[in-house]
Amino acid sequence: MINIQIDIPEALLPFASPKNEREKLLRNAMIIFPFIQDETISYGRAAEILNLNKIDLIKLYGSLGLPYFNQTKEELEEDLKNIKLIMGQLV
Repeated sequence: MINIQIDIPEALLPFASPKNEREKLLRNAMIIFPFIQDETISYGRAAEILNLNKIDLIKLYGSLGLPYFNQTKEELEEDLKNIKLIMGQLV
């Protein structure tokens, strides 16, 4: 583990100083989340960094209301339709 010094607004201090391991994990998971969203790193790599299994990281974000899939319902339905079409052609 590396210690770094960062400048933050004083009002953030209570949130930047975790009181237990769970709060520390949540803080670090939230620091890394934007890099997952912009695809700088994968969920798998983020899980490695946080010393978690990928599924546990996905569940953690889900418990915070951050979805694993960033597609709309319509996009997901379109993908499913295309998969069924392709699978039908392979049979």
